[in-house]
Amino acid sequence: MESMGTTVMEDRHQGVFVSRYAHSLDTKKRLTIPSDWRELAGEPKRLFVLPGVNDKCLCVYPAREMTRRMERLRNLSIADEKGRQLARTLASRSDLVPWDSQGRIRIKDDLLDFAGITTQAMLVGTFDGFEIWEPDAWQRMENSVDSDGLGEAARYVGF
Repeated sequence: MESMGTTVMEDRHQGVFVSRYAHSLDTKKRLTIPSDWRELAGEPKRLFVLPGVNDKCLCVYPAREMTRRMERLRNLSIADEKGRQLARTLASRSDLVPWDSQGRIRIKDDLLDFAGITTQAMLVGTFDGFEIWEPDAWQRMENSVDSDGLGEAARYVGF
């Protein structure tokens, strides 16, 4: 496991996933989740893995964050066609995975295929969860970010 910077903020109770890690999948296609992040995910020892909506990556959330996000979907009207389609599509393509005693998860093959992940993965913190990228795809995405665009995005979200 290769750490690329500071891993967590001092207040672990905030559940903030930061930094990035390069990992290899083992021969059984299991991926080790950094111990700092397992601690932040808390109980139950399971993670929700969803396909990226705008990017070819996997979005991973601990149960508490997924519960918060699902509350919005639960409040949708049965007549909300776009919302119901999103819920249906994400739920049918997602997975709930436990980690073993060594902190490894086994992501189903169709999700790995979606993200193009075969033997190597880049785990990237997103504050409320993390993403799993194929390393070359991550590098391309990271190289495409310019400071003007980042500044504009920060203003857009009020950061």
